[in-house]
Amino acid sequence: MATPLPTLTECRQMLDTGKTSSLELTTQALECIAELDSTIGAFLTIIRDQALAAARAADARLVAGERTPVLGIPMALKDVLITKGITTTAGSKMLMNYVPPFNSTVAERLERAGAVLLGKLNCDEFAMGSSNENSAFKPVHNPWDHTRVPGGSSGGSAAAVAAGEAVFTLGSDTGGSIRQPASFCGVVGMKPTYGRVSRFGLIAFASSLDQVGPLTRTCADAARVMSVIAGGDPRDSTSSSREVPDYVGALKSTHLDGIRVGIPKEFFVSGMEPGVQAAIQDALCELERLGATLHDVSLPYAPYALPAYYIIAPAEASANLARFDGVKYGYRAAEGDAMWDVYAATRGQGFGSEVKRRIMLGTYALSAGYYDAYYLQAQKVRTLIRKDYEDALQTVDVLAAPTAPTTAFRLGEKSGDPVAMYFSDVCTIPLNLAGLPGLVVPCALVDHLPVGLQLMGRAWGEAELLRIGHALEQSSGAIGLPGRQIQRG
Repeated sequence: MATPLPTLTECRQMLDTGKTSSLELTTQALECIAELDSTIGAFLTIIRDQALAAARAADARLVAGERTPVLGIPMALKDVLITKGITTTAGSKMLMNYVPPFNSTVAERLERAGAVLLGKLNCDEFAMGSSNENSAFKPVHNPWDHTRVPGGSSGGSAAAVAAGEAVFTLGSDTGGSIRQPASFCGVVGMKPTYGRVSRFGLIAFASSLDQVGPLTRTCADAARVMSVIAGGDPRDSTSSSREVPDYVGALKSTHLDGIRVGIPKEFFVSGMEPGVQAAIQDALCELERLGATLHDVSLPYAPYALPAYYIIAPAEASANLARFDGVKYGYRAAEGDAMWDVYAATRGQGFGSEVKRRIMLGTYALSAGYYDAYYLQAQKVRTLIRKDYEDALQTVDVLAAPTAPTTAFRLGEKSGDPVAMYFSDVCTIPLNLAGLPGLVVPCALVDHLPVGLQLMGRAWGEAELLRIGHALEQSSGAIGLPGRQIQRG
């Protein structure tokens, strides 16, 4: 039986002291993938030979005395992140044979720092989904219960970490696509402030909402990954040149004396499972025991985030996905009698049902006669939501809330009801509209399924979120890996 990989922090210590090698860790990762992934389905592409070659190169750098936070660490990337010479599909038939000629900025930074890429991870098509059932190739199964979803759209990224197949992964978060899978799979997931991490080379879903971030086993691991991928990028005009703080150094303090934690009542929604609500309340009590003070706050426009998001995001998707027409690259249907016949056939055959649904919604919202009534109104609501967060975070330091109203639901349970599926992201979407950072930390097991506490902070406040999350981890222990659970004490 393959042994799951240790945490990044443990791997770093083992590599730096010579107790293991990158080649040994990478071989262990590949064995774990070979044993488990036929059931889980987290990987779409595995680059075994390239990974072993990268591990040998990392070992040579270690012998030479070089050190970086991720040098020699086996990891994987969501398949919406462009990788030079490696098939990148975005989980879609439209790009099933696309081999990019360049790297995304995050892939480039990780490669330069010596991380070992194992392959590309399954996801909902073009990152559109909350369950990872919308992949054109195969669904992903939750490692805790193979009959349940891992969450989406970064379900493959969360499942690979939870199963011990990769030490860390990167995902993308447009409306909760890092944080909701992190909660469902019992791992740490961070959505950075919009602009903190470059989006260059990220296949766009909704450009004003998308953000790249890490999924890891611990907050300390997330801090190490963030120290590598964060920072300005001249190739991304929306990225910030603001100085990147010492994320790892911020974890040294584990007391929370003086930290004011706001509890937004709007996030405890109707339909929330009682076990999830109880788990979140227990985690809040633990923060209080560590010295934090809890304060009731209100985000009055948060209930309008879901409908606003499902106008803004599809509108941006309809524009971003217009480039996939069968002419420049990607899938192309058989020749038709006219150019428009080729366009229609290509998009009809190349896109899945959820992508088509969102393109049609977005095109409708942007059409003449409806732009003011729908899209413009949604943008006004977005401004009000952002103002809600600004006001609340003037009175408290962070906000804490559930990540999702339920634990991981069963495969197929919501696939026939798009509105019920969209409701899975009701607690995560407001933060994307505000452009602020969020962190999910596993806090409990409910009926043997993970639940994550969502922490939300001020712009550029990732270090503070990681510090609070780390303190909660150190106090409460870990929930463990599937089949190796440690109940929080």
